[in-house]
Amino acid sequence: MVISIVQLGRVDYATGLRLQQTLVDLRKRDEIPNVLLLLEHTPVITLGRNAKRSNVLASDEFLKQRGVELFECDRGGDVTFHGPGQLVGYPIFDLRSFTDDAGNRKTLGAVEFVRRLEETLIRLCLDYGIPTERVAGMTGVWTRPPSLSAVILSEDAANSTPGVGAHAASESKDPYLHQQAKIAAIGVHISRGVTSHGFALNVTNEPLEYFPLIVPCGIATKSVTSIEKEIGSAPALDDIAQKLTAHFGRVFNSQIVWVDTLDALLDRTVGVPARAPEELRRIAGEDDTFWA
Repeated sequence: MVISIVQLGRVDYATGLRLQQTLVDLRKRDEIPNVLLLLEHTPVITLGRNAKRSNVLASDEFLKQRGVELFECDRGGDVTFHGPGQLVGYPIFDLRSFTDDAGNRKTLGAVEFVRRLEETLIRLCLDYGIPTERVAGMTGVWTRPPSLSAVILSEDAANSTPGVGAHAASESKDPYLHQQAKIAAIGVHISRGVTSHGFALNVTNEPLEYFPLIVPCGIATKSVTSIEKEIGSAPALDDIAQKLTAHFGRVFNSQIVWVDTLDALLDRTVGVPARAPEELRRIAGEDDTFWA
């Protein structure tokens, strides 16, 4: 089985929705292979099918002043934010098209599909030295706080090191450094066995500036984080995309094929270079916004 990867750059949310629907329709007709779109969005707050409007804490006027759009969509989940500094992935997969380790045809259920997305992201975070985990009853990927014994050992080591003990011990007692935080959100939609929507991984600290505008995923008791916040620097999105897709291949037991343009993917002239996202509007028409 093959997963074709198309990297789009920065795309506004309405255009991304139209593109997904175009590809979903083609996948249902078996006219394209499984596709993973990788992109960034311009700032947008999205409300899934189970969202409560009260979880958007900012007024419409304030969002407009900040340049943040607001969309309702058909993915699962509550409220989340997409924007620059996130790597967003939209798998357009036919869940009936996969195989097991023995090469036998295997249909993925919705829960297994989401668990595989989580597993892919968990492996990616580990590439950057960030231990992450699932949280029972919740969807997404969360940083794993150190155990109490690890914190005590860290404090003992800091206190026994001349010149750094007080500073390190004080940092290790910072409750934020030890609490669980969400680093990647997942929300999917499945229609006749074909998936859309997907995941958003916080790479830089820029997205974190917007999360106070919402109750992320409707969970008020947990914070959000990013790769940059966890390791002190932000890897290039292209580097993350390369590592991520390698994990997709292993987790979904598929061959990864990078496709330079949507033209190449569709095998017809669409006039949409993958690296020029502003031209994506040609796919469905500039004024067609009924997906929002």
